[in-house]
Amino acid sequence: MANIASQKKRILRAERERLENRRYTSSIRTYFRRLEASAAAGDAETADADHRELVSLIDKAVKRGALHRNTGARKKSRAARMRTRQPV
Repeated sequence: MANIASQKKRILRAERERLENRRYTSSIRTYFRRLEASAAAGDAETADADHRELVSLIDKAVKRGALHRNTGARKKSRAARMRTRQPV
């Protein structure tokens, strides 16, 4: 543990920021699973709603810095392909 007060504060702040980034990435994974399930079931309305929520969450994570912008673009592209995929 650091002895300097500013470093102690920085350690606490870094942990808070790390947990916030984890919340974003975890939520994105959850919404991907929801979108995949609704697309596989052939439920177009639910898939569209899940896709909108997922894209919004990805954009917020990129803006916040939790995701790199190229990673966000890749995830949005993958989500769009998943939404339009027809059930087998």
